Amino acid sequence: MNERVAPPSTGAAHTPAQAAQPQTGTVRLTAAQALVRYLAAQRVAAEDGSGRTEPLFGGVFAIFGHGNVAGMGEALYQHRHELPTFRAHNEQAMAHSAIAYAKAHMRRRMMAVTTSIGPGATNLVTAAALAHVNRLPVLLLPGDIFVSRAPDPVLQQVEDFHDGGISANDAFKPVSRYFDRIMHPAQLLTALPRALRVLTDAALCGPVTLALPQDVQAAAYDYPVDFFMPRLVTFHTPAPVESEIDAVLGTLRAAQRPMIVAGGGVLYSGATEALHAFAHAHGIPVAETQAGKSALAWDDPLNAGAMGVTGSPAANALARDADCVLAVGTRLQDFTTGSNSLFTQAQVIGINANAFDGLKHGALVVEADAKRALETLGAKLEGWRAAADWSERARSLAAQWRDTVSRLTNAPQHEVGQGSTLPYDADVIGAVQRSAANSPANDIVVCAAGTLPAELHKLWRAGRPGAYHVEYGYSCMGYEIAGGLGAKLAHPEREVIVMVGDGSYLMMNSELATSVMLGAKMVVVVLDNRGYGCINRLQQACGGAPFNNLFEDCVQGPAGAPQIDFAAHARALGTHAEHVANVGELEAAMQRARAADRTYVIVIDTDPARTTDEGGWWWEVAVPEVSQRGAVREARAKYEAQIAARRRHDGTT
Repeated sequence: MNERVAPPSTGAAHTPAQAAQPQTGTVRLTAAQALVRYLAAQRVAAEDGSGRTEPLFGGVFAIFGHGNVAGMGEALYQHRHELPTFRAHNEQAMAHSAIAYAKAHMRRRMMAVTTSIGPGATNLVTAAALAHVNRLPVLLLPGDIFVSRAPDPVLQQVEDFHDGGISANDAFKPVSRYFDRIMHPAQLLTALPRALRVLTDAALCGPVTLALPQDVQAAAYDYPVDFFMPRLVTFHTPAPVESEIDAVLGTLRAAQRPMIVAGGGVLYSGATEALHAFAHAHGIPVAETQAGKSALAWDDPLNAGAMGVTGSPAANALARDADCVLAVGTRLQDFTTGSNSLFTQAQVIGINANAFDGLKHGALVVEADAKRALETLGAKLEGWRAAADWSERARSLAAQWRDTVSRLTNAPQHEVGQGSTLPYDADVIGAVQRSAANSPANDIVVCAAGTLPAELHKLWRAGRPGAYHVEYGYSCMGYEIAGGLGAKLAHPEREVIVMVGDGSYLMMNSELATSVMLGAKMVVVVLDNRGYGCINRLQQACGGAPFNNLFEDCVQGPAGAPQIDFAAHARALGTHAEHVANVGELEAAMQRARAADRTYVIVIDTDPARTTDEGGWWWEVAVPEVSQRGAVREARAKYEAQIAARRRHDGTT
């Protein structure tokens, strides 16, 4: 039987007034049935502000097997119309898709995933870590061993020699914001509300794991009927505390050269308009992290571009001279701070819903939602502005950088991809963006690992908030195609363009088939540099010999390195696909891809050595203290000089 399901973002809509009145009595359900029924009952206000409501959970990705097919499988079948189930091909990939769906919805809608025990469950651990690092909600429902232990040990069970209560699912504990093992059906009455609070709390947000022993899934219990009544979920965002606001006002008013570092929290809190208003009212330049890119329009006069190791020369020059940095909704990872070397001279003010992140870099912390904090600070700072020459310098540097981006992404065609000259990432980015001339704001670009995130961070012109979807908190190879699928399910009306290197493509590509099956059309651009080009360059920058990264530098059998036909492979998974010879052909292929009826894959050979010279900053990668290679010893000397320079700036010894 073939069933068609509506896209998860177009679920049945209701107004809050239609919510049913509380009911009394009980209903006998299995634990699995109760869990699914509870998830299906959760509602959220529609993002269009119409007053309608939508399902909080857009669906459940499932790969059935030993440990979830009987219990969860039967329950999901019963609720397949109000909570659609999507079949995937890899557990890690389907969790990536679910995480991307939540990211594309700015954490206001989400998905669950269910797996078997054993390898099905542990395949989710990488995705759980990704969601944890990126502060993104996903509900993980791995199957687990029998609570009764009657058939112990079961197929795929991981036994611990010292603790009989441990299963493979304990691996989720360090990468979950909330973990529970449901040992009795009644536990759901407390575990599910707790899980929901974590998933919808700006400070706690991250992955929730509910391990589901297979005998408990099938066990019945008399649940209160009221537990399953439709509920309108509200999202918890902390308001700024007056004492914390007052504590930073003096620092801000005294600043002559302030700047803002906008992180993902700006987008998730819906603070883009507040950010624009605050920056322009006070003449403060803005730089964007990977998660925060698109928080401010790319052509805004005060947008200095990307920040940090993959940053623009404009943003990094301003950061080096700023006397105050407002870190808004960012966890200040090393790529943003240049391994804590970039703005050591500045007083940092951390505005973050989570104090753990706000306190970093020795910051004065305002533990609050970004939108509410910026609005409160803006009202109290009325009339104050940064030094006029600082604001003017920021506008000038930002304009110069926009001109440079235009030059880099629009190189003359005769210089790109002709003869022996291969294009590099900037050439491909330019071609992709030119192909959207009629509706540039409609595109969502998706990426995750390798060279591309650096080039996209610098060069992609995001048309509107959320148009830039790059997972760089965990920088997980293999996220790209699965993430693109999640973004498309979240926004079926928009063009989702996945940009992926050949290395990441080979790691995880099976959700191309899922995208075809679901009718979730994406455009996938594969940049083939014949290996791990990014790490090959890093290896040599650290003095190492080219080794085990590009195919040509790997151990090979008599047949040599594989000649991979990515287009043929993609066609075998059901997509349209073609290989293009140069950037001109790429632009033409992009037009065919945009007009296509299903996922379309375009492959282009690129230069593994070349990157954009402009911008960037030091990134600390430890170089061996001793080596027989002179190049390593030279790299070590440079490394030690950078460490010494950082110590001089931050005052450490």
